[in-house]
Amino acid sequence: MTLVAGGCFYFFRYGLDNPVAAIYALFTVVALGGLSRIPGTGRQQAAVILRLLPVCWVLVTVGTYLSVRTWSAALGMLVVGFTLAFSAVGGPRPAGAAPGLQLLYMLPSFPPYDPGSLGDRLIGTTTGAVLFVVAEALLFREPAPLSYRERAARAALAAEHWAAGLAVSSCALRDADVQEARAAVQALRPLNVPDAERPAGPGVRDRALAHTGLAIRTLLSRLVQLPAAPGREATPATPAEPGREAAPAVPAAPGREATSGRPAPDVPAGPGRQAEPGVTAVLHAVARLAAATATCLRTGAPPVGEQRALTGARARLSDMSAGPPPTALTPLPPQEEADAPAAPLPPAVLRRHAAVLEIADAALAMGAAADLAVRGRHATVELPVGHFWYARSRAPVLWWHRMHGHAGRRSVFFQNAVRMALALAAARLVAGVDTLPHGFWATLATLTLTRTTLGATWSTIRVALAGTLAGALVSGGILIFVGSGTAVYAVLLPLLMLFSFTVGPVKGMGWAQGLFTVTVALVFAQLAQPTWRLAEVRILDVLVGSAIGAVFGVLAWPRGAHDEMRRAGAELLRRAAEIVVATSASVAGGAASPAPSGVPGRRSLQRAVILAESAYAQLQSEPPPLGGRGRRAGPPPVVDWQATLITGHHALWGSARMLEPPVTELGPAAAESAGTLGERVAGRMLLVSAALDPGEDTPVTSIPLIDPARAAFSAEPPGAPRQYYAAVAWLGSLMTDLTRIAHGDRAPGAGAAAADGR
Repeated sequence: MTLVAGGCFYFFRYGLDNPVAAIYALFTVVALGGLSRIPGTGRQQAAVILRLLPVCWVLVTVGTYLSVRTWSAALGMLVVGFTLAFSAVGGPRPAGAAPGLQLLYMLPSFPPYDPGSLGDRLIGTTTGAVLFVVAEALLFREPAPLSYRERAARAALAAEHWAAGLAVSSCALRDADVQEARAAVQALRPLNVPDAERPAGPGVRDRALAHTGLAIRTLLSRLVQLPAAPGREATPATPAEPGREAAPAVPAAPGREATSGRPAPDVPAGPGRQAEPGVTAVLHAVARLAAATATCLRTGAPPVGEQRALTGARARLSDMSAGPPPTALTPLPPQEEADAPAAPLPPAVLRRHAAVLEIADAALAMGAAADLAVRGRHATVELPVGHFWYARSRAPVLWWHRMHGHAGRRSVFFQNAVRMALALAAARLVAGVDTLPHGFWATLATLTLTRTTLGATWSTIRVALAGTLAGALVSGGILIFVGSGTAVYAVLLPLLMLFSFTVGPVKGMGWAQGLFTVTVALVFAQLAQPTWRLAEVRILDVLVGSAIGAVFGVLAWPRGAHDEMRRAGAELLRRAAEIVVATSASVAGGAASPAPSGVPGRRSLQRAVILAESAYAQLQSEPPPLGGRGRRAGPPPVVDWQATLITGHHALWGSARMLEPPVTELGPAAAESAGTLGERVAGRMLLVSAALDPGEDTPVTSIPLIDPARAAFSAEPPGAPRQYYAAVAWLGSLMTDLTRIAHGDRAPGAGAAAADGR
């Protein structure tokens, strides 16, 4: 930054005697390199800035022409401020670039109104941006972090490892293997992924890559939870170690490596033994698809063959699990007749089949999502119905869908955009009406000091004012001592810029504001007759701008994402409860939904998940709120907000799986049990929802949030089909999710951040 900003300033100021281009080149570098927080390496940041160059030209041009009147400049600030702040819905890169782009509108929107200098302004802006891009791309290269695609590929290989081990052994995984699988899941959590690598954009590939990570996490979790075959619980499964001699490999699709394994251990005699080869076939197919998914993410080769093989294996196991046909009107082919169990399968086998089919569903979603993430709208893998609504949509439609989903007062992106736009417009209006000297600095102070919570804003303002006061005293002393010695300022400026750009971001807001005060004093001392009153004006502007930021921090959602996370989490659970009741009733009645996206309440739950995810993302960057919970005294409960999001996803996709045709009609006892369990889970969801976001008159209940009566989930109604056990497994996993949300008491010594679920 020092090299480019200083070089551009001196080139235009002293080489070409063009002070307008000099100031715009300098502030363009400050805006894009200092004020913006674009995530990623230097090359990644350079690519983003290069794509934003036309936006910079538009902002400088619009700001130049709207500066003709105070009201037009303030109105433009309102529109531009909201638009740029709301662009954060597009992911971390637009969010990081927004503050710097705000500065590029603010600078020309202040007097003097001089459209004739627009050419010089654009030349300075372009030169500063282009040279900064070159410097970022070529100087001080940083090692690229592990991409999300590579993380997903490694997790897929881990899933292949465990699936292959489970396929050759009918036992559950060992404790050590479970810990390794959970570590692979943790590597895909957003909190463990750098901002620049998170697939958070609205496009097809970003959405599909995020869906790939979610599907792989689900697959690994399902593999860990797979129950052992009846009679095999005592001996844990051991995945094949690299380099160990293995049994003959399972045949793979052409072009793929075969999955190694060992002879499957004996399963006790009975109907379950006849059905176990179907389970083994599905797990082998899952292992091959997981390996093909990793290959797809790394090389782009679509896993078409493996996807079809797993689809077929899943269909055969599903038919086998459904039992013999009710009539013998249609004879089965010899192979299927040999594989079909001769007697109804015992409940333990049906539970295992339901778990294996969930594993297959997660693997199919993983393979389809990976191909979609790599090839976009040209993906060749057949997509599961209703799972990838965005697969064939174009970018403008997806952007509109993302913005429409956040265009409401319950979205933290919308709240932040409104807060920032109103504060910047007010600062521009005050600076123009009161003819505030160097009013640009007041608006800049509002931009840099306004935070998403009142507590964070006030804390930042106090430190910034102290730093500005110290910087004003130093710059005032320099201006008085040096006087009109421009050469001294020219020598001191690059040294001070280097110190400011390296120490300021490390030491915090106070140091940054103080050093920036001295820096701008030395800059303007080379553009006009220097006077010590410049430091006085700087203090006044920062005071006005910070006061405006504090006022709007009080008026517009002062608690930021903390309260919004509680509201969004509670709303998410309420919508999930509706889905659970409707789905369990449909399963009990034997009703199917041919289009999962058309399930009543599904769109409402999808929107609730989106709003809760955005609130959770902002919560990670906010300090604890002032004054505790605000509505009720006492320490806040320990809440795992990520478990709340997982519950929403689990309810959303699980309901779609339960209602996919064909749906077997349940007997009276099984139907009553499924309906009762669904109502019980929904009731617990509503209890947890009320605890997360209690109203003013919400009664305090002594009913525990965690259901103590889990025995009902082990019931085995006579003649219950696999559909019943699949529904029970889904409801039981939702109940487990609820136990993760609502912990009992706070852990000793847990801080406020832990209480907020971070």
